[in-house]
Amino acid sequence: MLTKQEGCMAAVSLSVSTVKPLGDRVFVKVNASEEKTAGGLYLPDTAKEKPQVGEVVALGEGKRNDDGSRQQMELNVGDKVLYSKYAGTDVKLGTEEYVLLSEKDILAIVA
Repeated sequence: MLTKQEGCMAAVSLSVSTVKPLGDRVFVKVNASEEKTAGGLYLPDTAKEKPQVGEVVALGEGKRNDDGSRQQMELNVGDKVLYSKYAGTDVKLGTEEYVLLSEKDILAIVA
């Protein structure tokens, strides 16, 4: 089931128990965005920015090289990452929000 969310972005709602990314894809659990400003004002849903930080929950096997071997991923499950703002595909599993990204869309590992 595809639904429109945040302009041109498409979100996918799935009713499955596991997701296994393929190739150099990364499955990231999205951290909740701030509901309150530094000044204490509460933000409505329409004013919230799309989160860019999340936790890696699953990894693909890595990009396939020209000789058929796999390039090892630079990430590990459990890493907190910063990713491009409008990259990937938004996925909703139950009440949790995730994003499926290519490894190249991951900008940094954050502590």
